[in-house]
Amino acid sequence: MSLTALFFIAMLVAFLAAVPPGLLNMTAAKISLKEGHARGIMFSLGASLIFLFQTLIATVFARYLSKHPDVIDILQQVAFVIFVLITIYFLLIAKKQSKPDTELETKSKRSRFFQGMFLSSINMFPIPFQAYITITIASFGWLTFDKSGIFTYVAGAAMGSFTNLYVYIFFFDKIKKTKETSQTNMNYIIGVITGIISIITLISILRKYY
Repeated sequence: MSLTALFFIAMLVAFLAAVPPGLLNMTAAKISLKEGHARGIMFSLGASLIFLFQTLIATVFARYLSKHPDVIDILQQVAFVIFVLITIYFLLIAKKQSKPDTELETKSKRSRFFQGMFLSSINMFPIPFQAYITITIASFGWLTFDKSGIFTYVAGAAMGSFTNLYVYIFFFDKIKKTKETSQTNMNYIIGVITGIISIITLISILRKYY
């Protein structure tokens, strides 16, 4: 597979993974609404910069895992438990919780950039997620763990993350009008997706023992 195709695959995966409303994209949208697009974009740049390094760590970790299949077996079992818990959360618990809107204080463009870096750095989920994705892509022969392959994938993923935040910034008005409904639907979608992943992972684990 060409590096260009790999770039766009990484971009698409990162974009779709961040589609559900979350801390980063909703914060970027609110900053843009209250303080202007420029500060929302600065926040997004800071968040995407950290995501780039998280994806790099995940990809390097995935390269190590690809050389140690015994470790993959253990992590696969851990992943199964995690996906089951996530499924239960989004299908049964998340819909009962409501988060109050957080008022944002006016800050400079530089402080919004660092705020994006901070909020992105405390979100560690992209590391195991991207590690899982890169291992999967590599198993299809689409990604090779050399310098050019890793650089291309990481750059594409970072661009996908920024694009998602950018879309939220400029379409927040439409998102806001259907916020409660879309959030509920997103919870169900995430729950169904993680449920399917849980089943696939369980089947994969059972096939190794039976």
